[in-house]
Amino acid sequence: MKKSPSKDQLKRALADYQNLKRRIEKDKYNYAKFATSSIIDKLLSVLDDLERADQHLKDQGLKLAINQFKSILDLEGVKEIKVLNKEFDPQTSDCVELIKGEKNKIIEIIKKGYTIHEKVLRPAQVKVGQGGK
Repeated sequence: MKKSPSKDQLKRALADYQNLKRRIEKDKYNYAKFATSSIIDKLLSVLDDLERADQHLKDQGLKLAINQFKSILDLEGVKEIKVLNKEFDPQTSDCVELIKGEKNKIIEIIKKGYTIHEKVLRPAQVKVGQGGK
């Protein structure tokens, strides 16, 4: 004769099922949230080029296009990492060179860094002060 499951076993099984369902929903949400990361990372290189061109051309139309580009990135949850004159943090920045300046402070930004939904998408490439004179 087959033994039927107890109430505790049924409750445990139901709780396991509900936890699995929640975890799957969270995974789907995170997948959708970060699915655009790859394409956005590629678009950031285009933004870098546009900003470099703007430094030399000083064109109003180009400036408007850059601002529109940035506002679209902002709607997608992309934010620039502000690191200039801050303490070097290897979580948000890559040091490409040590130069004269206040020890462990970011002196110059070579390439801007960005986050997407609070997760680092691309670390900033920076020059860091090595201290001394």
